Amino acid sequence: MKAPLTTAATAAARAIVPRGRVPADRPDQDPLDHPDPRAAADSAARDNLLRCWVRETGVPRPRGNCLQLPLRAAGTVLHVPVRYWSATGAHRFGAPTLTGAPGDAPALDAVTLAALLGREAAHTAPRAGRPAGTADVVVRVADSVRRTAAFVEHRRARPADPDGAALFLHGEQSSLLGHPLHPAPKSREGLSAAEASHCSPETRGGFPLHWLAVDRSVLATDSAWTERGRPVGAAALTARLLPPGVRLPDGTVPLPLHPWQARTVRHHPAVARLLDDGLLHDLGPRGESWHPTSSVRTVHRPGAPAMLRLALDLDVAGSGREPRRAAARRGVELHRLLRSGLAERWRAACPGFDVVRDPAWLAADAPDGTPLPGLDTVVRHNPFGPGDDAVCLAGLTALRPWPGRETSAGHPAMASRLADVVARLALRTGRPGHVVAAEWFLRYLSAVVRPVLWLDGAAGVVLDAHQQNTLVLLDPDGWPAGGRYRGGHRFRESRRAELEARLPGIGRESGAFVPDAEADERLAHHLGSDNVLGLTGALGAQRLLDERIALAAFRRFLARSDTGSSPLPGFLLETPVLRSPALLTDGPGRVEIANPLAVPGG
Repeated sequence: MKAPLTTAATAAARAIVPRGRVPADRPDQDPLDHPDPRAAADSAARDNLLRCWVRETGVPRPRGNCLQLPLRAAGTVLHVPVRYWSATGAHRFGAPTLTGAPGDAPALDAVTLAALLGREAAHTAPRAGRPAGTADVVVRVADSVRRTAAFVEHRRARPADPDGAALFLHGEQSSLLGHPLHPAPKSREGLSAAEASHCSPETRGGFPLHWLAVDRSVLATDSAWTERGRPVGAAALTARLLPPGVRLPDGTVPLPLHPWQARTVRHHPAVARLLDDGLLHDLGPRGESWHPTSSVRTVHRPGAPAMLRLALDLDVAGSGREPRRAAARRGVELHRLLRSGLAERWRAACPGFDVVRDPAWLAADAPDGTPLPGLDTVVRHNPFGPGDDAVCLAGLTALRPWPGRETSAGHPAMASRLADVVARLALRTGRPGHVVAAEWFLRYLSAVVRPVLWLDGAAGVVLDAHQQNTLVLLDPDGWPAGGRYRGGHRFRESRRAELEARLPGIGRESGAFVPDAEADERLAHHLGSDNVLGLTGALGAQRLLDERIALAAFRRFLARSDTGSSPLPGFLLETPVLRSPALLTDGPGRVEIANPLAVPGG
């Protein structure tokens, strides 16, 4: 199978890349290369804010190399040099200035820019609660910049991955700047600097789990985990992870917690009551270090049979991260659904792709059955061994703000892991880098995107396949060889009857069914906008491949018949606008963004 794929992909890549269509590089220094980590972090934050503003307010492409953004609320104009303009929103900018500012005035910092843009948003579309919302954005931007600077400083001092065998974990720790379309991607309000050092993937943190013993009378749990066909309960799974020598009180089961959550949850009245009544026992931190993955709340220990998705109601990037009981139920439900024979059909049609399963969970309830906050733990399969190069798309495309330094392999660090992969493949094959990048993109569509479309078309299962949830399996040369998905999902309402036939009672407690229109929008945003168009923007902004070529290739891929019966290809090709969260201008609302796949020449 590999040789025909290589030949076809190589020929297709050569066919779609016209001669001379290579993005031009900029001779000036990248602001992310600034020797002061605070300046590099501030530059990254300004780029994020400006990308969000351009995206959410529909700013058109400027005629020259400078954006002029009127700020009517402040009575001035923002002048923004354009380093790279992206068809998919992955713009890069220079330092912004204001009309009338003295020539020796410093460039606007990210916090000031956030305040100006927030005030302009409130002035343009006033609504109740806007001033408080603006202040909240400014606070989160300041927190994000401060933490990003610390992450950059830490990584510049230690750029090499400490263990070449822990490939999955290093991929999870590689995104120092966060999502490029979030105004404050690294804000973590409530986490002290000392705690951040241990609890952040960006600092390669680690910590022992904090253990509780839960009386079986207040235990809530479900498990579809099996071994050799025999069911294994969630309590038995966590007991295996309990460090040797820890003794449990009679009639209890072990529940692992995040140390930050353990510190805060004991002050909740209902939890304190169970501790006082002897239905919960605090065993304290025990055992070896576990390491936070890119989501912060999911932890991994190389060699362990399971990962753990821990309850964590910490405010991460403006969003609480405490998993809800329904989400835990959906994970077990999807595992059971795939075991009904659907997984075998899926693997036959799309070899090399699967879901990282969440087949078990356990928690504690009050004696009256009310779920206790912060005490839900999901047990996740750990399918990644030492030799498995599985990296989430967000980590693969993440910019590396440590220029001139060496990677763990002793080579100069490229703009991202993806740029490094493309450069090495070009050197190995003797082909131009942009042709290699085009082939890599085509293989990614086949190995990672097509399986998500197949599952939707075949069963109405809609995966929230955004950049962080999508893992790419790289072969030893760096080509996409398959993928894994982790995270949430929904089921199409129109497929309820057939899914009910496969798994009676499906969706009854999980609330997983949604109207088809909502399913279309979710899939278009997560897989279309965030995933593939995000990858397209990264390829363009990192000067690896012209975005117009990637968009043309994506259109051809969507028009092919072998993407299955999912309605998403037709939706993406025909809809003039895509709906996306408005993270800067409208709080939790959504905005309509021009669809670059439907724009001629886009």
